Amino acid sequence: MVNLSQIADDLIKGQAQAVRAGVQAALDQGILPKEILDRGLIAGMSVVGERFKLNQIYIPEVLIAARAMQAGMEILRPLLEGAGVKPVGRVIIGTVKGDLHDIGKNLVAMMLKGAGFEVEDLGIDVHPQQFVQVVKGSQAQIVAMSCLITTSMPSMAETIGALEAAGLVGKVKTMIGGAPVTQGYADEIGADGYAPEASSAVDKAKELLGI
Repeated sequence: MVNLSQIADDLIKGQAQAVRAGVQAALDQGILPKEILDRGLIAGMSVVGERFKLNQIYIPEVLIAARAMQAGMEILRPLLEGAGVKPVGRVIIGTVKGDLHDIGKNLVAMMLKGAGFEVEDLGIDVHPQQFVQVVKGSQAQIVAMSCLITTSMPSMAETIGALEAAGLVGKVKTMIGGAPVTQGYADEIGADGYAPEASSAVDKAKELLGI
């Protein structure tokens, strides 16, 4: 019998081939996709996130673990969708207008996916109206914005203003993060949440959705 904790361990170590093989073997033995997701992939990424938060591992290890998670999800995703398994939440994420940095944003997206969120990544230099248009055509519950330079911080306020003008503030929560961003700035511009780094972003997203 496949040990799902072994899949989690392989993911933590970033062993993508072992994760892929473990997921397939678990399916072959009749283990439900949702159980493999929860006790294998999400369990592993939870450990990765906690170790990253405690500075026990660093960005390269997180990226390698995230790739291993993706290897398992390539097999599970169609089965989960076919079984009607819903994500824990839906997030639209992007680096705001005027900023081309994406490492932090990518880490947050990976951590959210690893926690069971469905994530739509709009990339870098995202205009406020682009966030608005995507929210209108989606079932997103959270808009997550990132920036790394102080000159792009006003774009976060502009995006929140654009969401308000479009009447979407009641539909989605907003959260912001990035090196120059603070809780005080989040309060100032009316963001619903702030996260100082990738691991706490998952906690904040769950908190905003009451998970």
